[in-house]
Amino acid sequence: MAEWKQRLTEYLSYIGDNPIMHAFVIILASLVLAWILDKVVIAWVKRMTGKTEAEFDDQFVELLHKPLFYSILVFGISVAASIIKFPAEIGDVIFPIFYTILLVMWTMFALKVTKMVLQRMAGNQQHFHILHAQTLPLFENLALILIIALSVYYIFSSWDIDMSAWLASAGIVGIAVGFAAKDTLANLFSGVFIMADAPYKIKDYIVLETGERGAVTNIGLRSTRILTRDNIEVTVPNSVMGNTKVINESGGPSTKYRIRAQVGAAYGSDIDLIEQILLKIAKEEKELCSYPEPVVRFRMFGASSLDFELMGWITEPANRGRILHHVNSAIYKAFAENNIEIPYAKQDVYIKEFPGVPTDKSSQSKPIEANLESEKTMPKESS
Repeated sequence: MAEWKQRLTEYLSYIGDNPIMHAFVIILASLVLAWILDKVVIAWVKRMTGKTEAEFDDQFVELLHKPLFYSILVFGISVAASIIKFPAEIGDVIFPIFYTILLVMWTMFALKVTKMVLQRMAGNQQHFHILHAQTLPLFENLALILIIALSVYYIFSSWDIDMSAWLASAGIVGIAVGFAAKDTLANLFSGVFIMADAPYKIKDYIVLETGERGAVTNIGLRSTRILTRDNIEVTVPNSVMGNTKVINESGGPSTKYRIRAQVGAAYGSDIDLIEQILLKIAKEEKELCSYPEPVVRFRMFGASSLDFELMGWITEPANRGRILHHVNSAIYKAFAENNIEIPYAKQDVYIKEFPGVPTDKSSQSKPIEANLESEKTMPKESS
């Protein structure tokens, strides 16, 4: 550094020994160099990048020229100020001001370029699986904190302020805050992992282990919000979401969801006719997908019925209840039109005697029979 200043002084000695004149020449030279770099070199680079299809290089050059121009200018001003040899009280103020200006300018440049790079990486999910639209705000905030922290550290260092005491105090405060807000920190870290792992995303239809079912409306750092079919918003802490079983009905390669309509037919029914009726109902239901095609399965021989299942695909899991209602209604009507019995449980109850009524031996040989109906499908029982 000393040799560089000595050579510069030798070159400036050709125009006299006046320090103010030397400072003026240095400032003028830095201004000319900055102008040439901005109007010639950067302009040429812009023309070269304009021929490419990518937009990132054009935006990068556009952001670079301004801090580069002022960096050369501020560097020349700082060199000129050192030649004039201001008193120490003034120099200790002027030079940190120059360095602070440069650091602020380059910090703004770094923030903008980092945001551009992260957005570009988020758009290419084939190579960057962790970084996507949902996790992009998280990475942008982390980059913002890191860049600003480094910038503040170097700005304080340029003013000869010792940061070790500040860092030690921050460590102690961080430990105290960690113990006091452990639940909040657990939610925070769980939110980071949820955003990175992406088991679900906004607008996905999920079912929690506790039974709540609804669409994800927000994934925050502290909690996840779900809007149920009853139009009730459920807020679940991320620490709970990270440690529970979550069924994502919208997951997979598409949002299609398969519904199942189960129905029983009496023994002796025509199973081929039942299959034809169920497939016809599936084809006539407009909200069932034609691909994959609906299918009918004869599942099992039940206790009192032949159990069938009609399976079809819908585009959105949220429509499951409404479409299943239409399908079940159509099945009931079609079975009634074709005289296909849907069996239900029957129980025969034999009453031997009533409490408080004298027993008649002749009546014991002729028990009273009553038929009762229940909802569950059960075989006939005698008691």
